Amino acid sequence: MRNIVALDAPSNLGLRPPAPGTVPGCYKLAGALRENRIVQRLGALEGGVVVPPRYDRGEWQEGDGVFNAAALATYTRTLADRIEGHVRAGDFPLVLGGDCSIQLGASLALRRLGRYGLAAIDASHDFRHPGNSDRIGAAAGEEVALATGRGQDDLTDLEGLKPYLRDEDVRLFGIRDAFDDDSAELRALKIPVVTVSELRAWGPAELAAATVTAFETPALDGFWVHLDADVLDPSVMPAVDSPDPDGLLPDELAPLLRTLVRSERCVGLNVTVYDPDLDPDGTAGALLTDLVVAALTEA
Repeated sequence: MRNIVALDAPSNLGLRPPAPGTVPGCYKLAGALRENRIVQRLGALEGGVVVPPRYDRGEWQEGDGVFNAAALATYTRTLADRIEGHVRAGDFPLVLGGDCSIQLGASLALRRLGRYGLAAIDASHDFRHPGNSDRIGAAAGEEVALATGRGQDDLTDLEGLKPYLRDEDVRLFGIRDAFDDDSAELRALKIPVVTVSELRAWGPAELAAATVTAFETPALDGFWVHLDADVLDPSVMPAVDSPDPDGLLPDELAPLLRTLVRSERCVGLNVTVYDPDLDPDGTAGALLTDLVVAALTEA
């Protein structure tokens, strides 16, 4: 039985400010899940905190590339060091974000170790890059593109390891049906994309099991799971920066997540984007905690 290690990555460097003069509140995610006793309920070991650089976009303007890029590069390397150490030790890192740009830390860590896959559970593709958009800036909406080598070299080619993920080793689940037109590029690249309606039609546990089987190829050393809280419908998870309608319900996310993270080939999980500032009564944070705990513990 692997030790679960809870590691806080409270970075909000990859999100746009919710209002002028403010910063995204997702950096409080780890604290909120800890208040819900996630560490104790999982019997997890304490992995500590990887403290991010200060959120400061300076004089950044649209067209300048990814904002906070230097800070993101520094943080990605530091977070990768910690994740790499736990994976080498045979632990299961549970990385509590933070925004989706923390996924770059996991991808870099695993690239150092070999070849790994990514199962991303997310409402959107996070595949914005200079080849398909003129609005590059927020790495939290671009981390899948960056991890597969698309975008500026100071983020895509850290340590000369570009790309951290191969296209064919990425799977996306829970994409809103309204965003399906944006899936054409990924499907042309042979990156499987499963929308909400497709997941409901085919079954979340069945799709996850098929993914685990696909990731059992000898070419891969394992896979990582990325969970963005915005995959859930706003009726149960309004506390995210983009609460788009028609998302997954808890009883749909639960079997998908559970089947993926319980695979022996899964080497870790990160949780992102939940914003306690948008959840004054704490119910969304409690739900997110319950889902993660159930996925990792229930028989």
